[in-house]
Amino acid sequence: MLEPVGVESSPLLRSLWLRVGAPHAWTERAGWSDGDWAGELGRPAIRAWVARVDGDAAGFTELELEPGGDVGILFFGLVPEYVGRGFGGDFLTQVVRLAWEIERPDGTGPGRVWLQTSSRDHPHALPNYEARGFRVFLVERRPLPGT
Repeated sequence: MLEPVGVESSPLLRSLWLRVGAPHAWTERAGWSDGDWAGELGRPAIRAWVARVDGDAAGFTELELEPGGDVGILFFGLVPEYVGRGFGGDFLTQVVRLAWEIERPDGTGPGRVWLQTSSRDHPHALPNYEARGFRVFLVERRPLPGT
């Protein structure tokens, strides 16, 4: 089940981001405070959901409606104890559906839904995205932090 969350859930989203990202060396928000998260979640273009399994927070996603009308899946993932248990595909299917349902200010839907992944993400991430209609658009090669 996906539960929409907002500014009031900043501590939970911060905790989930750290737990989801730790195995994949996510760094861009590692130093964010609950206040930083509240600022992000308070932006009108941002939508966030927590994935729950039997009431437990199993993962989260954050979507952004961009000025041109595209929707970016900024973050998506499961906490480590739910990885490999068959939840990722269904979770992603629900997230993609939500992304396509976000209305632009003119009342129309998004022109495109996109996301980024990394070779450090879970080995099933790219096949999971491709199974839901995403295709590789651009491949960038960058050194890993600290190398």
